[in-house]
Amino acid sequence: MRELFDEVYGQGGLDPEEAVRNSTRGPQRKRFYTRADFVETPDGFAITLDDKTVRTPSRKPLIVPTRTIAEAVVAEWEAQQGTLNPMTMPLTRLANSVIDAVGDNVTAVADDIAKYFGTDLLIYRAGHPQELVAREAKAWDPVLFWAAEDLGAHFILAEGIIHVQQPDNAIAAARATLPGDAWSVAALHLVTTLTGSALLAVALLRGHLDAEQAWAAAHVDEDWNIERWGVDEEVAHRRAGKLVDFEAAAFALKALATIRG
Repeated sequence: MRELFDEVYGQGGLDPEEAVRNSTRGPQRKRFYTRADFVETPDGFAITLDDKTVRTPSRKPLIVPTRTIAEAVVAEWEAQQGTLNPMTMPLTRLANSVIDAVGDNVTAVADDIAKYFGTDLLIYRAGHPQELVAREAKAWDPVLFWAAEDLGAHFILAEGIIHVQQPDNAIAAARATLPGDAWSVAALHLVTTLTGSALLAVALLRGHLDAEQAWAAAHVDEDWNIERWGVDEEVAHRRAGKLVDFEAAAFALKALATIRG
């Protein structure tokens, strides 16, 4: 599915690391408009620049489903100074991906999310040292208990990296919770790929975790290593870039909650 995103959207679709690489290649476009805004249409809220509707890379109108998202996208365009920097416009990039890549492929994208349930970050645990084992349990066990009780998805824990086959009924139960609209699926896919955990993504979607909790849970191991060995600047830079996209996806999921009901 990621190949489809890359093909449709040159900034890397829903792959932020590829987007970072692409954003450094070639000249960036200068700001060519005076004012960004949006107008309500029968299909949603169309983003405009000097009263002209913005188009996606595939030349489709850039229309978002809620006023809250429209206001945030307009703010991204208004914040551009001199040249346009796509990496500071995560919601715009997400919108392009939804419209150009996900709209006709919702089931395929949901299936891609579901693949993570079989190898989810929360399932594979450290065997030592005990402090790390305890930290993983504290952050991850409540999510697994919640998945079992609220979703009916009972997963099997594993130690180390040896693959453990998860029960088909657990994966099916978790897969059944995934939304059916393109925007929610796209945002959920982005959270999943950034955290390595579809369970954290669903917990965020369902309001069991907030964005800060989900992000922290996804980085238990990394934060433990940082405490002991210090910060790797390159890793920190990549993480900061991922956080921008994660926060945009989490924002979109929250804004879409009223539509999903």
